[in-house]
Amino acid sequence: MKNNNYYAIIMAGGVGSRFWPVSTTNFPKQFHDMLGTGETLIQKTFSRLSKLIPVENILVLTNEKYNDLVLEQLPTIQPEQVVLEPAMRNTAPCILYASMKIKKENPEALLIVAPSDHWIEDENAFVQNVKQSFDYCETNNALMTLGIQPTFPNTGFGYIEFDKTTTTPVKKVSQFREKPDYETAKAFLAAGNFLWNGGIFIWSVSSIIEAFEKFQPEMNALFLSGFESYNSSSEKEFIAQNYPLAENISIDYAILEKASNVYVLPATFDWNDLGTWGSLHEKLGKDENNNAVVNATVVLENASNNIIRTEGKKLVVIDGLDDYIIVDKNDTLLIYPKSKEQEIKSIVSKLQ
Repeated sequence: MKNNNYYAIIMAGGVGSRFWPVSTTNFPKQFHDMLGTGETLIQKTFSRLSKLIPVENILVLTNEKYNDLVLEQLPTIQPEQVVLEPAMRNTAPCILYASMKIKKENPEALLIVAPSDHWIEDENAFVQNVKQSFDYCETNNALMTLGIQPTFPNTGFGYIEFDKTTTTPVKKVSQFREKPDYETAKAFLAAGNFLWNGGIFIWSVSSIIEAFEKFQPEMNALFLSGFESYNSSSEKEFIAQNYPLAENISIDYAILEKASNVYVLPATFDWNDLGTWGSLHEKLGKDENNNAVVNATVVLENASNNIIRTEGKKLVVIDGLDDYIIVDKNDTLLIYPKSKEQEIKSIVSKLQ
């Protein structure tokens, strides 16, 4: 039996501009089958969480313009489970808003906040880690995160430093560290008490709201003023008027970097944030020359380390390309060095 006190908030409002031209403002990456598995990223996330959490207790936080996409791709949820942001305000306001909705329904709730667009290999290990975290948060006033075991000195992720002296599975967080340069990342790995920050959080609804009361009193007062309207017909009007007044701030800055009751469980599953074409290349099957192909039919000569993606099995012939992103989508063709993939985001903003 699934526990009726377990809830999930799926964060599905991002645009994923580094995955252009597949991911666009109107149709972001979480709604695409990026891995060629037959399921979109948000569908995989939903199905993974529903192994532990009752389907009716899973909320999807997203922008108003993605409401129809969410309901189309997740047909088992009700319209009221889609929590719509009328304005982009980073992660703290939307987490507080959804948490208050959950508290009104169930003050005993334990909840996980998870991105909609990450890749997790061992889903059973993920479920075990979440269950272990729920058990801890049920009996402790704790704000928890799942830390990812680093496999190389990645400069694209934030890191979580935990107390080396902790011998229990759940570790006390010493501090969150910004994305490091390469030498600093190497030092983090050598130290042995640093984990990647994967943006997966677990806590009781009472603990997170107590933290907002303490560290973000203005934001807490703003959303608390509409408490009577939550889960009712007057909620939409209250949110439309008040949500844009909330500060634009992340949950990390608003709460986690200020609180002293933050803990981390080192995850036992493989994880990838699927933030760029290069990170997607890592997770796809490859040929003998390390080329990854999604949907395309290919003829490759002197080609290695490329990722090639087209719509509808288009024939792609390549000779003499190494370490490139080749993506064909509708009326756009991207041929771009993988080494410069972080710059795709700036190209998209220029085109807009």
